[in-house]
Amino acid sequence: MKHSLCFHCGDSCDRHVITFQEKLFCCNGCKTVYEIFSENDLTCYYDLQNSPGAIPKEIQGKYDFLEQQKIIDKLLEFNNENTQIVTLYIPHIHCSSCIWILENLNKLNPGISSSQVNFGKKNVRITFNSITCSLKDVVLLISSIGYEPYISLDDFKTGKNNVNRSLIYKLGIAGFAFGNVMFLSFPEYFEVGEYWLEQYKHLFRWLMFAFSVPVIFYSAQDYFISAHKGLCSRILNIDVPIALGAAVLFLRSTVEIIFDYGSGFFDSLTGLIFFLLLGRFFQQKTYAYLSFERDYKSYFPIAVTKVTSDGKEIPTQVYDVKKGDRLLIRNEELIPVDGILISGNASIDYSFVTGESETVSKQSGDKLFAGGKQTSGGIEMDVLKSVEQSYLTQLWSNDVFSKNKEDGFTTLTNAISKKFTFTVLAIAFISTAYWLFVDPSKAINVFTAVLIIACPCAIALSAPFTFGNLLRIFGKLKFYVKNASVIEQLAEVNTIIFDKTGTITTSQKSHATYQGEALSASEEMLLKNTLRGSNHPLSRTLYQILDEHNIITLNRFEEHLGKGIEASHNDTNIKIGSANFVGNLADTSVLNTSVHISTNNIYKGKYTFHNNYRKGLSKLFNTLKKDYDLVILSGDNEGEQENLKKILPSKTKLIFNQKPNDKLEYIKYHQTEGAKVLMVGDGLNDAGALAQSNVGISISENVNVFSPACDAILDASKFNQIINYIRASKSAIKIIKWSFVLSFLYNTIGLYFAVTGQLAPVIAAILMPLSSISIVVFTTIATNLLGRRLE
Repeated sequence: MKHSLCFHCGDSCDRHVITFQEKLFCCNGCKTVYEIFSENDLTCYYDLQNSPGAIPKEIQGKYDFLEQQKIIDKLLEFNNENTQIVTLYIPHIHCSSCIWILENLNKLNPGISSSQVNFGKKNVRITFNSITCSLKDVVLLISSIGYEPYISLDDFKTGKNNVNRSLIYKLGIAGFAFGNVMFLSFPEYFEVGEYWLEQYKHLFRWLMFAFSVPVIFYSAQDYFISAHKGLCSRILNIDVPIALGAAVLFLRSTVEIIFDYGSGFFDSLTGLIFFLLLGRFFQQKTYAYLSFERDYKSYFPIAVTKVTSDGKEIPTQVYDVKKGDRLLIRNEELIPVDGILISGNASIDYSFVTGESETVSKQSGDKLFAGGKQTSGGIEMDVLKSVEQSYLTQLWSNDVFSKNKEDGFTTLTNAISKKFTFTVLAIAFISTAYWLFVDPSKAINVFTAVLIIACPCAIALSAPFTFGNLLRIFGKLKFYVKNASVIEQLAEVNTIIFDKTGTITTSQKSHATYQGEALSASEEMLLKNTLRGSNHPLSRTLYQILDEHNIITLNRFEEHLGKGIEASHNDTNIKIGSANFVGNLADTSVLNTSVHISTNNIYKGKYTFHNNYRKGLSKLFNTLKKDYDLVILSGDNEGEQENLKKILPSKTKLIFNQKPNDKLEYIKYHQTEGAKVLMVGDGLNDAGALAQSNVGISISENVNVFSPACDAILDASKFNQIINYIRASKSAIKIIKWSFVLSFLYNTIGLYFAVTGQLAPVIAAILMPLSSISIVVFTTIATNLLGRRLE
């Protein structure tokens, strides 16, 4: 490919070669990559080290400080072996085109595995391979395509970014120009015939032109840039008609004053841009005031076990964890914060962070990163910094764990938005053609007013703001939902399946009795330490009941889902679980829930549990039975069947002896029959069922059940409120539909007055942002009232 000529600019493509539709391009003489390429058309071989010509001169050498390891360590949020993750603040993100470009960085550099944009925070989270691509390479790449990040270590420490004041400057210039143009236009408005005004009217017109130039080329530049990027990406965004309307007003007005046809429409142009920017400013203020940021406001019901200086183990909420605390991380638990491994056999699965399920072994003194999952028993770690819930939330919403569920309102909104701009352009041109024959003096105003007044923003904002506010309200009520689409799915469920142990039963005030051969002191110590590493509800209950023993490091720990736990210390091996798992085939009792124990393949005995059901269970099921099919799917035996029949409605299906895979297959079968399934269980044994269901809710009761498999986490104290959350989700759908109706009425009435020539462009510019603000206020007030009913 060397020394081939670039199809676009004719330069020699000897450094950075791109293949596009079987033609060669380079980035040396061409414009930026996103101006040329669109999705599925781009095959790029990008190596910044070997292609310095691809880097703009103004940024060459600017990021050399990113070669210093101390700075790299401060900026990276994850750094393990070959995988590194960084979140960069990009001030220039402002439209859907920006999102597409930044989320396709892997097409420009194969060393980048994924990139996710947070549009509200204007940042991008990039995962890359540190062997083939350094942090400096990443920053240079996004800078070279026009998205230079803002990097400040001081701001990084405080978590704050510089405020972008460009909108205020643009608004100020547009306002100043609008005021002066209006003042200069007064003689034209009132047709004043005085000699000196008539004599200087040409000067006034050119002054109006001069005031309009910075407005069109500076204040309005974001609309033109967004429209240009959208068209280059083959997207007709809402800025296209706005940019077209402004350009037509400016060109028409310039032609009029050059040929002395009239004074033009500079007053309408400057007023249009001023009120559009003013509307955008107030929109930003409104959105900031009505912030639905959940990361720091809402209750995130994840508990971790803190080990005190005297050895006591205390369940603690994640947001109470501080630097220097010592945490106990059990098998299959998520590491909630960066720390140093103190004791235990650490085998960490970082798939929650990287999407790759390979486990990494760690030794005492090694650093552990938040988001990893311990997979080989209990470990203890020292905390390096306080918990960042925003980071955990971001991991939870990672596309790696997406269920590919259809988000109906997003699909509907996107479909409307795509056709909306085309429809508006068609109406504008047809209306203008009509008025050119009927009354040419109104044609330009009609054209511009139609382009400005019609706006799909109100439609596009309805679902995000309704769901966003409800997510915040749910969080305050101890029901933490992963994202907006979960609420939509929750409103559609018709079948609800509950696990038994740890879901409808509570470990609080539980008691158990032991039957069998007495355990020796060493066997009791091994039993206690084995249970210490498990997160199963029965393990947690039995661990709390047993007497305290010294903490020891197990030689081996393995948990078999649906069966039991196996561990060893020195020469002693222990099995804890079902009768079949420990080798007691003679036990046929099905009267109660039991945990059996054997040491060195010799059966010892069993602990029999007496279930305590959650408060309000019977009332909840009797309320749910009116609208939903109810099922209890349990891995336990049928010992509790008679008790459950007394408590639950007669139509409730009771199915026992279900292994984790059996639960998954049961849900999958009923989904093929048309069921929309809500699964309520614990985060460990029910992971497969939670993932298969349409909505999976994990119950949290002083246990870390944070799992990518579930869609929501519910604090156990709010278990009897499940019906209220479902009803609130249904009400949210109604609110969105009503806001769609209001938006449709606004656009219909607005277009009527614009098409009939009764609406000036300046008035249209005032009404357009007001429509979006009114929809946002309506959805916010409606969801807040809905939230009050839940409290």
